[in-house]
Amino acid sequence: MTQAPERKGLDRRMILPLIAIVVIAGAFALLFQSTSHNSQPLAEGTHSAKSVSFLGNELSPPKAAPSLSLRNYLGQPVNISQYRGKALLVTFIYDHCPDICPLIVANLRVAQNLMGPKTAAKAQIIAVSVDPRGDTPKTVAAFLKVHEMTGRMQYLIGSARELGQVWQRWGVGSERDAQDPDIVNHSALVYGITASGELKTVYIGSSFKPSEIAHDVPLLAAQ
Repeated sequence: MTQAPERKGLDRRMILPLIAIVVIAGAFALLFQSTSHNSQPLAEGTHSAKSVSFLGNELSPPKAAPSLSLRNYLGQPVNISQYRGKALLVTFIYDHCPDICPLIVANLRVAQNLMGPKTAAKAQIIAVSVDPRGDTPKTVAAFLKVHEMTGRMQYLIGSARELGQVWQRWGVGSERDAQDPDIVNHSALVYGITASGELKTVYIGSSFKPSEIAHDVPLLAAQ
């Protein structure tokens, strides 16, 4: 993560990503809380470990990816089932995040570039909002333009109720910072899903290397 000027609440904003790293290193259970209900572990008894095949952490035992159906910032319905046959990279971000979210998106963009057009066509990046109040069609469009991702990733938004249901299914935490309400504390992971819809790999926050994604996408697309 790039260095930023020290400001009140910075350590607090880093708590959830750090917890995620610790949890993934042991048992894959994300114990964050959303604004309206407790998030459940993504998969009871599921663990993450380095793989002989994948460069990302591989999840075991196998588990079908949770359902995910929302509208993108253009108002178009998106369901991950429509991308069956492709590798999916699913992450949870918000467009005015000051630090980790832009880094995740930048790494995903670099990964796409490393793949080249033919391999990149085998994958779909999906970002889900963790801020139903702040992520609007206008702000998301501006975010995608600034980060050169317009047309290169789906950015899904919705009401607090709609998004809350998705967060719960995916074990994702989203909680507005008590000291700075513009900041959202949230789980910072990228999930790799196979072409057959199996949750297979996980990449942690902004610490993963784009080359890891570029390497793993063909493997995910082939399974």
